[in-house]
Formats: sequence, C-alpha cells, structure tokens
Amino acid sequence: MTIETLEAAIAEAERFLAAARRLRERELPRRHGDAMFIWASKESGACRRASMDLTRTLADLRQR
Repeated sequence: MTIETLEAAIAEAERFLAAARRLRERELPRRHGDAMFIWASKESGACRRASMDLTRTLADLRQR
C-alpha cells in the first residue's frame, strides 16, 4: 500500500459519502411492496458512479 493509493481511497470515500448524503436529502424513498426504493435520478446516478469508483480504488489499495 502506498500513501498515494491510501489518499485516493480516502478521497473517493469522501466523494461517495457526499453523493450519498445529497441523495438522502433530495430523494424520498418510495415503497414498492415490502421494499423501499429510490428511483433513478441525477443524484442516484452520481451516487452509483461514486460507489463504483470507490470500489475500484479500494481494489487498488488491496493489491498494492
């Protein structure tokens, strides 16, 4: 693990958390049967993208 990969993981984690908090503030969950969903929106797309980027960065952190 290098300091660069650690710093990148921290930055991506903070980006994901910010996107998740924005999504939680702007979108009300909707009930569909027994499950609660957040429908597709610009905020949900940004949150999913940040999640994917974080996953890739964490994989880099574990491999190096």
